[in-house]
Amino acid sequence: MTGPLYTAANAAASTAAANPWLSWDYVRRNWGDISRALEQHTSLTVQSVAIALVVALPLAAAAHLRPRLAAPIIGTAGVLYTIPSLALFTVLVPWTGIGRTPVLIGLVVYALLVLVRNILVGLQGVDPAVRDAARGLGYGRARLLLTVELPNALPAVVTGVRLATVSTVALVTVGVVVGYGGLGNLMFRGFRNNKYHAEILTSTLLCLALALVLDLLIMLVGRLVTPWARGTRGA
Repeated sequence: MTGPLYTAANAAASTAAANPWLSWDYVRRNWGDISRALEQHTSLTVQSVAIALVVALPLAAAAHLRPRLAAPIIGTAGVLYTIPSLALFTVLVPWTGIGRTPVLIGLVVYALLVLVRNILVGLQGVDPAVRDAARGLGYGRARLLLTVELPNALPAVVTGVRLATVSTVALVTVGVVVGYGGLGNLMFRGFRNNKYHAEILTSTLLCLALALVLDLLIMLVGRLVTPWARGTRGA
């Protein structure tokens, strides 16, 4: 086979060989950058979900104790969630500077809606008979919330944390617009560097692996802290 078609085929094969999608050599040569990006990505995800959970718990509790507050709280979290991530990170920069802070704030904002909704659903789903029994034992409203309703709402809380964590792993990559995007920095560098396939795919696969590992860890922790839920699922 000769001619232009043969030449084009050879050129395409040569390009694919020079720019593979998977390359252990790339991983070995750039492990320092990859490990730093992965550590940054993991740290941002864990910290933002933890902060969002600390903020979401009292908000959901307030919405549960004062039902008239539920609509404003959920509505505000919903409005914040609809702000495009690129726009939010960019708007925060003049106030916080470039780096970790604007990304962390943005991730906390996006995790709030998922967490508040799930916690509130869990609190509202507690069996009324359980509440009545606690009241019959003399439990006040605060004690009822902390020792009866919240423990019974734990499966819903764990589900919310899992959803928030997985979505946060994906959102961290957008932080590259302010110079702090974890594995997103590698993705962007790969696109900028003549679409370096190995860099793009490696960072993408690591994002997927991180989301899966964190989700499994949270699921296992959830099973440990809710042994009664395991029995219910088995039945």
